[in-house]
Amino acid sequence: MNIEELREYCLAKKGVTECFPFDDVTLVFKVMGKMFALTTLYEEFQINVKCNPEQAIELRSQYSFVIPGYHMDKKHWNTIIINNQVSNRFIKECIDKSYNLVINGLTKKLKDELLKMNNDK
Repeated sequence: MNIEELREYCLAKKGVTECFPFDDVTLVFKVMGKMFALTTLYEEFQINVKCNPEQAIELRSQYSFVIPGYHMDKKHWNTIIINNQVSNRFIKECIDKSYNLVINGLTKKLKDELLKMNNDK
């Protein structure tokens, strides 16, 4: 997976926007204004995704390319170093789980707005 494929996959999800809130090389994806993934546009290709704490630890122990979230709350975020060991399927599953975790934490008002977006399309 390359940066464009990653970007297209994230932006295809309902309610998702992209921005550069921290600097001009850290691309952030948000659903209904809440961050669910971010990646850098330089150096080693990697993505930070939100994770439930138990799964975050499990993934880190299983895979050498999954580490505690770089510059993030290490309890709730993992960094996936994207290299030839990581399948596109694994990356997409992690993005999906992160997206769904954030949606589940939205307020009722934001969930209703997202649902309306889904019904309008």
